[in-house]
Amino acid sequence: MRQIYLQSFFRSGYHRFMNYIYNISNHKKKEEIEKRLEIIKFFDKYGQDATQEAFLKKRSTIYLWKQKLRKEGGKLSALAPGDKAPKNRSKRKVTTGMIEFVRLYRISHPGSDKTTIKPALDVYCAKNNLSFVCESTIGNIIKELKDNNKLPDYYVRTTINGVTGKLKYRKIGQTKKKKLRVGSFVPQNPGGLVQIDAMTFFLLKTKRYIITAIDLKTRFAFAYCYKTLSSSSAKDFIQKLGVAPFEINSAQTDNGKEFAKHFDDYLKQRNITHYWNYPNYPKANSFVENFNGLIQRQYIGWHMDDLYDVDSFNQGLIRYLLWYNGEKPHRSIGKLPPLLYYVNNFISSQKSNMSLAGAVR
Repeated sequence: MRQIYLQSFFRSGYHRFMNYIYNISNHKKKEEIEKRLEIIKFFDKYGQDATQEAFLKKRSTIYLWKQKLRKEGGKLSALAPGDKAPKNRSKRKVTTGMIEFVRLYRISHPGSDKTTIKPALDVYCAKNNLSFVCESTIGNIIKELKDNNKLPDYYVRTTINGVTGKLKYRKIGQTKKKKLRVGSFVPQNPGGLVQIDAMTFFLLKTKRYIITAIDLKTRFAFAYCYKTLSSSSAKDFIQKLGVAPFEINSAQTDNGKEFAKHFDDYLKQRNITHYWNYPNYPKANSFVENFNGLIQRQYIGWHMDDLYDVDSFNQGLIRYLLWYNGEKPHRSIGKLPPLLYYVNNFISSQKSNMSLAGAVR
C-alpha cells in the first residue's frame, strides 16, 4: 500500500488501515476490488509496459482508478466496478388494449394458447397501428392474467364411455393439489403408519386384484381379493382393515387412481392422514412390497386356480392371515407373531379382540 498515493491515509496507525480493509470485507464485489488494487500496486512497481503485458490494462484505466480513490478519500470500495446496465432500456410494446384483447379472446375461446391467439392479435394490431408482438410476449400476457386472477372460471362437461356426465368446475391455470409425503416420519405406535398396495393377476381373460396392507410397528398384515380395482374397492378394503386390534392413524399408498376419490374421502372422514409415495419410487413402500412377495410365495402362488371364485379365495386367504398374524414368528419383532408382539408390548394383561374371520362377511 505504501507505494501508491494512499500511504498518507495509513500513517495514523493500524486502526485506520483496518477500517479501510473492513470497508470491503463484506462487499459484493470484493474480489474485483482486490484485483484492481493488485494491478495498481503492480503498475507502481513495474511500470506501464509490464502492466499492459500482464493484465492488458492501459495507463488511462489505472489513473482513472486512482482518481476514484482520491475522490473517495482512499476508500477501497471506490474500486468496485460500476453498474453496467443500460441507461436507456427498451420499452415494452404491449399496450393495455392488447392485454384486454388477449383476455377477451381467452374468454371466448377457453384454453387458447399463444400460437392460437397471435394471428388474431396481429389483425388487431394492424387495425390500430400498433407494433406486432411475438408469441413469447403473448405467453407472458397470459401468465400475468392468470397470476392476477383476471381470467374467469369455466366449466368442463365430461364424457365417460359415451355417457355425458355432470359439469365439473375447473379454474383456468389451476394447479394440482400438492400431495402429502411421508418424508422422514417414523411411527412410534401401532397404526401410526400402515402401507397399502395393490397387485394385479391375469387368469386367461380374467383379472383379479388383491389389495394388501401392513402396519410398520407391529407387522400386522391384511389382504383381500376383488374383481375390480377402483377407489370403491380400496374404500371397502380400508373398512375391512378395521379388524386390526388398533386404530389406524395414517396410511401410505402409491399414486394409483384406486387410492383417490372414495378411498381418500373416507380417510379424511376418519381423520386418517394419507401419505402418497413419490412417482416411480417403490422403495418408499418397501414393507408392503416385501409382504406382497411373501404372500405370493406362501399362499397366492399355490392357490391361483381359486382366484376365479373370489369368495372362496378370500376365505382361504383369511385362514392364511390368521396363521401369519397369530402364529408365524417374525424376525423383525423378536421372532414373535404380530398379535403376540402387540399384546406383549402395547396391551399388557389384555387379550386382542381381533377377528379376521369377520372380514369375510
